[in-house]
Amino acid sequence: MAFSLLHRSAEDGIAIVTLNRPAQRNALSLELMRELIECLSQIEADREIGAVILAAAGPAFCAGHDLREMTGRSEADYQEIFRVCTELMRKIQALPQPVIAEVQGMATAAGCQLVATCDLAIASENATFATPGVRIGLFCSTPMVAVSRAIGRKRALRMLLTGDPIDAKTAAEWGLINSVVPAADLRASTLALARRVTQASTHTLAIGKQAFYRQLDMAQGDAYEFAQQVMTTNAQSCDAQEGIGAFLEKREPKWRGR
Repeated sequence: MAFSLLHRSAEDGIAIVTLNRPAQRNALSLELMRELIECLSQIEADREIGAVILAAAGPAFCAGHDLREMTGRSEADYQEIFRVCTELMRKIQALPQPVIAEVQGMATAAGCQLVATCDLAIASENATFATPGVRIGLFCSTPMVAVSRAIGRKRALRMLLTGDPIDAKTAAEWGLINSVVPAADLRASTLALARRVTQASTHTLAIGKQAFYRQLDMAQGDAYEFAQQVMTTNAQSCDAQEGIGAFLEKREPKWRGR
């Protein structure tokens, strides 16, 4: 499938998916969200891809929903916009490959949600983050799901109730992103993190990522019951046996992806 609103490339087994609506600050139109879902579905089926970098063209990372699609619409239209957005966020976290947000500029509303949803995130020192919907009469209710889970209740409510932006340093301190780097080092830093992640078995990464999100909403006792079964299954896998053997034998493992 050819994409008109995003660009996909690859480097060393790492897929780089770039939002490409710079004139619209990479706003998440329905078409762009559907393209992203399709692109991620293709990556999911590609066993040669070990990690994904989600980047953006232009000075802004993502300005949230395309407000031109948010006026004078029917209830069914609004339901479809938010349904597709939710599908996109769920797709990112269901993907077996880790997804790393590369944030070079402003990430607001659903754009901030996108960053919070990604497994990891690195931002340039120029990046800012906000959930400003309250200021235009449209509370950032769906963004708050991801943001509150990333940074906690008090910090999330400060962002949601005021709409005020936070800078990249604060975002890192709050846990919305992993780290802040100079703008000139952003791509190199993101690639370095992606390469570090892909040194592990793709099979093990997929097991771990999927288990992580499943246990988050469980009570602690249920989470332990679930996690011990996941580890039992994981321990019997080819790559786990290879990794343990390699460690004991003081050699590099040879992953088979199973």
